[in-house]
Amino acid sequence: MATIQNVVILCGGRGTRLQEHTQSIPKPLVEIGGRPIVWHVMRIYAAQGLTRFLLATGYKGELIERFVAAEEWPTGIEVRCIDTGLETPTGGRIKRLAECLGDAPFCATYADGVADIDLHALLGHHAAHGDLATVTVVRPQLQFGIAELNGDGRVRGFREKPRSEHWVNGGFFCFEAGALEYIGPDSILERDPLERLAADGQLHAFRHEGFWDCMDTYKDAVLLNDIWARGDAPWKLWP
Repeated sequence: MATIQNVVILCGGRGTRLQEHTQSIPKPLVEIGGRPIVWHVMRIYAAQGLTRFLLATGYKGELIERFVAAEEWPTGIEVRCIDTGLETPTGGRIKRLAECLGDAPFCATYADGVADIDLHALLGHHAAHGDLATVTVVRPQLQFGIAELNGDGRVRGFREKPRSEHWVNGGFFCFEAGALEYIGPDSILERDPLERLAADGQLHAFRHEGFWDCMDTYKDAVLLNDIWARGDAPWKLWP
């Protein structure tokens, strides 16, 4: 893990599906257990030895800067907020940090997703395959229960909110500096850059089978707060 120093956290979006909260504060500052969700994301990395953070801000970024300045971070954590523009898409935000990232590999993730991810395993996988990028993929729990049917349409039974059979982008990326050449100033990371990396055989998946969730809606925020309140949040990897 020593070769990767910087962790980019995408903090600039408007969080339009969380309007109950984000009309007054940016989505990364919506609280889980009394702490902003971006704080939880950073602590996941810091607990596993990655302590230098570049927060790519945009919408209400001044409030994120204020939070960072006021927070008493554990020893060794370094946090820098960089305004990457109000309307800049995800890839463009990373591209605007190129000068800060230099020629070194780096991690990147979203400010609203938490997991009990083994970062040592992720970075080991990234180093072993030797290509430009790694994306962590997850199988999220479905929002609805499913009906199990026979071939003739008879219902055999029901399963309550099973995990998806398909793998989806869960964030927690690793990039070599060369991956920045695939990202333009107006790129949506999840579209052209990742698609081109995949087409060129430069993108690998790291399968995460454990806990993962993202705070996309108010319902998600309630769920994560309930998990934290029980005292057994799987993503709490720090003392």
